[in-house]
Amino acid sequence: MKIHDLITTTDALTDLCERLSKSDFVTVDTEFMRENTYWPELCLVQIANTEEAAAIDPLAEGIDLSPLLKLLTENEDVLKVFHAGGQDVEIIVNLTGKTPFPIFDTQIAMMAISQSEQIGYANLVDHWLDIVVDKGARFTDWSRRPLTDRQIEYAIGDVTHLSVIFPKILKKLVKTGRGGWLDAEMEKLADASNYLVDPETSWKRIRQQGRNPQVLGRLKALAGWREGEAQHKNIPRGRIMRDETLADIASHPPKKQADLAKVRGLSNAWKDNDIGKRLLKVIADAEPMPSSEMPEKTKRGAPLGKEGALVADLLKLLLKIRAREIDVAARLLTRADEMEALAAGVRDLKVLEGWRFEVFGKDALELVEGKTGFAVKGGKLSMTHIDDMKASMEEALTEE
Repeated sequence: MKIHDLITTTDALTDLCERLSKSDFVTVDTEFMRENTYWPELCLVQIANTEEAAAIDPLAEGIDLSPLLKLLTENEDVLKVFHAGGQDVEIIVNLTGKTPFPIFDTQIAMMAISQSEQIGYANLVDHWLDIVVDKGARFTDWSRRPLTDRQIEYAIGDVTHLSVIFPKILKKLVKTGRGGWLDAEMEKLADASNYLVDPETSWKRIRQQGRNPQVLGRLKALAGWREGEAQHKNIPRGRIMRDETLADIASHPPKKQADLAKVRGLSNAWKDNDIGKRLLKVIADAEPMPSSEMPEKTKRGAPLGKEGALVADLLKLLLKIRAREIDVAARLLTRADEMEALAAGVRDLKVLEGWRFEVFGKDALELVEGKTGFAVKGGKLSMTHIDDMKASMEEALTEE
C-alpha cells in the first residue's frame, strides 16, 4: 500500500480524493481536540482504500477541505468505513450539516458476529490481524505543529489496518446472513439529527427526578441557556455549569442573585457578575413545561415484585446463553430494561419484533409464559421446551 506524505495543500487533496472516488470503500478516522472547546477542533483526517493511504492536515494554511467533505457526504458510490465513528461523524456534521453516506461502523458490525459489546480498535486489530497497535501517540496534542513522524505513522495505521479488516468482517456478515441485523444501527449512525445539539431539547440529556411541570420548565430553559452560552464562548458546557448544579437550581431556584453564592458548584462571583444576572432572568422567565412536551412515562407493566424479579433474572440468564450460542453481542439483541419490562407484562418491545423475535424474543416470551425451561446438556446450560422435557422423561420411564 502506498503511504503519502502529510497532505497540506488543496491541490494534493483534490488529486487524492479524485482517485479515492473510484473506490468501493474508504476507511476514515480523525484526530481532534475538545478538552477546552465546545466544538471539537479537527486536527487530522486519515483516509485509505486498499491501495493508498494519507493523512490530511486541516490546520495547514490555505487548505480547502471541500474535496474531502464532498467525497464523504455527497459521493454515494463509495462506502465510508469507520470504527466507533460517532465522534468522527459529529465533526463532519458540524462542518457540513450532513453525515458521511453510505456509512459502515466496524465496532457495531462486530456485535453481530461476535460477543464483543464495544470492541476497541486495538483489540479489533489484534483479533483480525494479530498485530499489536502502538498506543504511545494516542494522547498527544494533535493541534501542535509540526506533527512528528511517529504521530503521523500512528494515525495512518488506524485506516490502513481497517482497510484490511473491513472486507473480512463483511465476508463473515455475508456468510452468517446477519447484515440486515445492523440496518437500524447504521441508519441511526447516518442520522445527522443525532449529532446536532438543539438548545431547545438539550434538557433531555440531564438526569432529573420527577415530572413537575414547573421544575421541568426551568430545567429546559436553563439547559437551553447554558448551551447557548457554551456555544457562544466555545467552551465545554460543563465549564458554564455542571449538570448536577443545573438540575439543583431547576428544583430549588434562588430568589435573588446573591443566593447564587450559596449554590454548590458555582463560584462566589456569580452573586454579582453578568452571567449570574442572565441566569436569574432565565429562571424568572421560565414557563411551566406544557403537557405536550412532558417526557413519556417509562414503559412498565405490573410491579415486578420478588417473583417478577426472578423471572427477569431468568430472562437475563437466557440472554447470556443465547448470545453465547449464536456468537452475538447480548446488547444487540436487547437490554436489561427490556427484560424487566417483558417480565412485568409489557409486550410492545423491540425484542418481540423482526429478527430479534426470531433469534431471541420468541424463546424469551415462551420462558415468561412457562413454555420453556433450562436444562443441562453436555455440561452446558441450555433452553428446552417443556413438552420436549416431558417427552424425554416419558421415554426414559418407558425404557425402564
